[in-house]
Amino acid sequence: MTVIVCGAGAAGLMAAGTAAKYADRVILIEKNDRVGRKLRITGKGRCNITNSRDVAEMIDMYPTNGKFLYSALYTFTNDDMVSLLEELGVKTKVERGGRIFPVSDDARDVVAAMRRYAMRDNVKLVKAKVKAIIIENGAVMGVSTSAGRFLGDRVIVCTGGASYPQTGSDGSGYELARQAGHTVTDITPSLVPLTVEEDICRDLSGLSLRNVKTAAYGKRGRKLYEGFGEMLFTHFGVSGPLILSMSAHIRKEAAKGCTLEIDLKPALAPEKLDARILRDLEANNRKHLINSLDALLPKALIPVVIENAGIEPHKPAAEVTKAERLRLGEAIKRFTLHITGLRPVEEAIVTSGGVKTSEIDPSTMESKLVKGLYFAGEIIDIDGYTGGYNLQAAWSTGYLAGINAGGGI
Repeated sequence: MTVIVCGAGAAGLMAAGTAAKYADRVILIEKNDRVGRKLRITGKGRCNITNSRDVAEMIDMYPTNGKFLYSALYTFTNDDMVSLLEELGVKTKVERGGRIFPVSDDARDVVAAMRRYAMRDNVKLVKAKVKAIIIENGAVMGVSTSAGRFLGDRVIVCTGGASYPQTGSDGSGYELARQAGHTVTDITPSLVPLTVEEDICRDLSGLSLRNVKTAAYGKRGRKLYEGFGEMLFTHFGVSGPLILSMSAHIRKEAAKGCTLEIDLKPALAPEKLDARILRDLEANNRKHLINSLDALLPKALIPVVIENAGIEPHKPAAEVTKAERLRLGEAIKRFTLHITGLRPVEEAIVTSGGVKTSEIDPSTMESKLVKGLYFAGEIIDIDGYTGGYNLQAAWSTGYLAGINAGGGI
């Protein structure tokens, strides 16, 4: 039994190492000089390996085809992934939101560990670009590559999506799937920064906001998303974990125009916020308004909030009226921006879209159209929220494809 794995990212390394436990021979084909290039930059180079959330709850963290992952996530769980890395010498820790990282905060340790897992004695690593899957009489026979033909009994395609193409995840696997007769759904960015209409974002670029609440509304005022966490202003709009998760919910509406409302002080009810503003103004009654709110808001944000409230920024703090104070509170509780679209797919953490899940057996990851052909990872039409969910989908589908292709089940 020879298993060919196309792509040595997270899913591919898992698939190769798992298949090698049962198959006679595994050929791992990767076009880059190094394996796991995209894995090295995940989590800002720290690698958000998975999430500690219960598996039953985790399924809800995939806005696209989460139920398809049921078998995969239960066959190889987040706990299984943590245990595997511990066996490979990588200790992990749990951070805010259940995010699991290596204790070293270095994604390279995870890549090295998964490389050791994959590169068993019966695994051969080949540097080449896969050009086509060889199919005869409805079954795979091997692959055609830039380095020649490789024959095998099973082929697992783990070539990734279209995000971060500089890492090799350039969407080329979609064409392999199409050649095999599979349907590839529309490819759109998911977990991607948002562009906004207002120029103030350029002035606020680099400013990070923690513990804020956001809500996105469609053209007709319907709430599309609500979340709490951290966000960042950029030269083109907004980004950060909270915004990336939001993008997965509003991607179909974003180009039509959405409204983003930010509650800068979600822990304070309007009346408590007003009392806080009054206290700050009284404590700074000899100063101008613009110099009286440093304890309440980030300095760069103060003039913007005051302008949004329609108050003269250099008005003496002692002369601010109750009506103006209430407008100030409203501007803080409903800091509003107008979303104009998503950044390009090349800037997305993951892509939405891929090989249609109805054409893949969810209990094995085998194609329903071609015998011996398997898919794993981001090439499938699945995507999760930020927080380690997309990597867990890669580990789980890679494991399921590997154990089935290798003959372990």
